[in-house]
Parts: sequence; C-alpha cells; structure tokens
Amino acid sequence: MDKIDNLITFYFLLGFQHLEIRLFLSNHHVQISERQLKRRLQKLELFRRKNYSNVNDIIDFIYKQIQTSGNLHGYKWMHLRCIQSGLRVKQKTVRQLLKLVDPEGVACRTRRRLQRRQYSNRGPNYDKLKPYGISISGCIDGFSRKIIWLKSSPTCNDPKVIAGFYMKSVELLKGFPLSLRSDMGTENGAVEKMQIFLRQQSTLRLSSLPPFIYGTSQANQRIESKWSILRKHNSQYWMNFFFKLKKDSKFTGSFVDKSLIRFCFLQIIQKERVQIVEEWDSHKIRKSRNTTSSSGRPLIMFKFPEIYNAENHLVEAEIGIINECLEECKFLQAPCDEDVYEMCQIMLSERYMSIKPKTVDEAINTYFFKNLIRFFVTGLTIVLLCVMFIIVFM
Repeated sequence: MDKIDNLITFYFLLGFQHLEIRLFLSNHHVQISERQLKRRLQKLELFRRKNYSNVNDIIDFIYKQIQTSGNLHGYKWMHLRCIQSGLRVKQKTVRQLLKLVDPEGVACRTRRRLQRRQYSNRGPNYDKLKPYGISISGCIDGFSRKIIWLKSSPTCNDPKVIAGFYMKSVELLKGFPLSLRSDMGTENGAVEKMQIFLRQQSTLRLSSLPPFIYGTSQANQRIESKWSILRKHNSQYWMNFFFKLKKDSKFTGSFVDKSLIRFCFLQIIQKERVQIVEEWDSHKIRKSRNTTSSSGRPLIMFKFPEIYNAENHLVEAEIGIINECLEECKFLQAPCDEDVYEMCQIMLSERYMSIKPKTVDEAINTYFFKNLIRFFVTGLTIVLLCVMFIIVFM
C-alpha cells in the first residue's frame, strides 16, 4: 500500500466524504479526481454501504465500549466510533444493538438524564476529577471549534505546565493564534507572556487585536460548551468510578492514594481524551437557527476556512523563537510523584504485573494491589524520618 492509499484509508475511516477526502489530499500535495478516488476506494475495498461487518463483531465492540466511558455515548457517537475503528455498520444497526446490549443506558439518554452520583461541592470553579489527583486542561479554536489540546495531568496549577501544552501546539501548527482568550487565573500567566512575546517577534505586532484577553469562564461559551460535552461523554464515568472507590473506603484522598490513582489511571484517561478529540474534530456540527457560527466538521473548518468565507489567522513563528519558549516550559515525565512512580515500577515488575496498565481492568487490578505499595511507602517514610532524627541528634 503506497502513501496515497494510506492517506485515503485514514481519512475514509474518519468518516469523511469524497470531497472532504480530496480536500485533505490536496493539503498533502496530492491531486486526484473524483473518479480516481472511487477507483482507489474500490481497490482498497473501502465501502460505506457494502460488505457490512459481522453483527457479532459489532456486538463485541459495543460491549467493550460500554464497560468504560463509552457507556455514556448515544448511538450516533457510538456509530462514529465503530466507523473509525474499521467496522462497517449502519447507524440504524448501532441504535438497535445498543438497545439490546445497554437498555439501561439507552433509557437514561432517552430521558436526557446523566447518571450522577450524590456529592457536595466545595464551591465554584471546582475541577471535577481534581479531588482524585487528576487535572484537565483544554483549548479550543473559536471559529471551527477544533480542539487544540485536551490534556489530563497531575497538575494544571503550574503556569509552566500549561505553557508547555500551549507551546507544543504552537510547535505542531508552526504558528500561534493572532489573539488568545483565557479564563482569569494565575495558571495562565506564562501562556500570556509567551503569546505577547510571540506577537512582538512577528510581523503582525502592530495589529489592532490584543494578543491576549482575560475573561470570565461563564462568558467563554466555546470551551464551557466543550466541558459540558466532555463530561457528558467521558468525565461522568470516571467521576462515578472514583466516587465508588471513595465510598468503598478504597480511596482516602491521601498523597499516596492520589499518586496511585495517577499511576494506574492517568494514561488510560488521557488515551480516552485523545480518542474523544479525534471523534469530536471529525464529527459534523449541525447548523443552528439561533447562531451565526459556521457548521461542518471542526477539522475541515480549521484547515480550510476559506470554504466558509473565513480567513486563517494563524501567525507563523520561527523555529528558533519556538524553541526559546519551549526551554521555559515544564514537561512532566512521570504521571505521579517520581519516588512513588519508581517504587511502583519496581514492585510491579517483581510480581510480573504490567508496569503501565493498558486497560481499565488492568488499572483496577494494579490499584487494588496498592495496599502493599501503601504499606511499603509508609514504612520507607518512617525509616527515612528515623534516620534523619538520628543524624540530627548525634
């Protein structure tokens, strides 16, 4: 399979139509006609309405999805996930199978009701997974609603960590936005300085648009809407899951427990976030009667704004300047405290357990193994304190 066939397969599995596939091929400097594309698709046996996947395979896939945060998805989102996983199935079939496999979930979504757990909130602006040691940072393009980054991290309070998310996106896009808006908070201070610095080094430094704008989170409708969707399709599952651990006295909120939650679940949650981003960016935003915003696929609106009579306001940045900013950022290497991370690796490898859990079941087994790890960490802490006490009073 050559490079062009790989590109066609990739964009086909994203659910793109023929015209959209050709648009992205042109972005890769590949020009082919509609007829050529159809011939290649036929040669690759890529069909939308032929050679449907075996029903048992579809049921197995859906069943695996509803064991995780996929149990929050409706039939349209689940159909998109099936398509992007290489399954050929009608939306109607997915809807009918969901009723068989997950009747309770379908009933809840029909009533438009989230499966919430009862909890008391400490106050406004309270990060939903932060009590369990996991913070979330996100950025979205205002025009296309494409997600620029969506990261799960041990902390989002360190300005240099948030700046790292921002500068990695700038490095990937080879440019920065003409104007950037963020919520009011000290964690965005480093991003503000870097955005202003990048504007000053560019040819558009005299633009009338301010390089950085602070605003209330309530007025930032784009990202607030995205947080709502993220909770509905992903975060609510983990909120319920961690709350059950706490209710069963398997999570105390201690430093060690938070570190173990991060060690076991952070990478799995981030993997789900990446999948959510891919699905969101490739799905179709419906046209609304009550807004002037454009409708379409976020990825296409972001890459080809001229189709929607809009203009790309990405400002190119020199590699040297980007690297200069990257040096001032902070990139976390371990998902949790480094000492706890090293001890967990040692103890799990000695018992031939997976050092990096890849599935929710593996993560649960690893976390339930935590009592021995907690005992080891607590014992080591006591030994170190005793040694320090002896040294001080010798």
